[in-house]
Amino acid sequence: MSEYQFKTSQKIYLPFKRLIGIFGSIIGIIVCFALLWWWVIPVNAIVTKGHPFFVQERYGKGEKIFKMIKFRSMKMSANPNLAPSDMDAETQKSLETGFGNFLRKTSIDETPQLLNVFAGQMAFIGPRPGSAHNEEYLRECREKYTPNAYDVKPGISGYAQIKMKREHDPEFKAEWDHKYALRVSFGFDAKIFGYTILKIFGAVKGR
Repeated sequence: MSEYQFKTSQKIYLPFKRLIGIFGSIIGIIVCFALLWWWVIPVNAIVTKGHPFFVQERYGKGEKIFKMIKFRSMKMSANPNLAPSDMDAETQKSLETGFGNFLRKTSIDETPQLLNVFAGQMAFIGPRPGSAHNEEYLRECREKYTPNAYDVKPGISGYAQIKMKREHDPEFKAEWDHKYALRVSFGFDAKIFGYTILKIFGAVKGR
């Protein structure tokens, strides 16, 4: 585990970033509930024939484990410790629900993580948190760098997400997470946030 000392400007920004997370997540939760959650929750419960949410243990800042929440996109029979990106296309297609595919393509499945942001476990922008059960190689790759993903809070979106396609490449991801930790600032976060919105709407593509 690295003990990286951030620059003075970054030390000033990080507490401010937490305030952005608190107030931004409150607004986001209200908007999402009013526009999406009130109908997505019951529809997803019916489609999956189970719990509409998917909760998985992930590594957060300082490599502390927390429970990240998403909307369930796979059938109840799917392995809870295996991410869709770790499945072959045929297996993923057989386990993913039609509604779940819609939630993932529109990134609506990620919106419940606003609750994690409000709780202080995540931020809007930061390295995506790796699974605590099946992504040990990603963890090893990240620990090679100083600073690394575990020196900052994980995010709903991050630098690697605007640089990569949906394919999961631990070494590539760890490198971009390191570059993010080095440059974390308000301006950099705002830039990543803007690119994330453009990427969701298909205006830009990952590397």
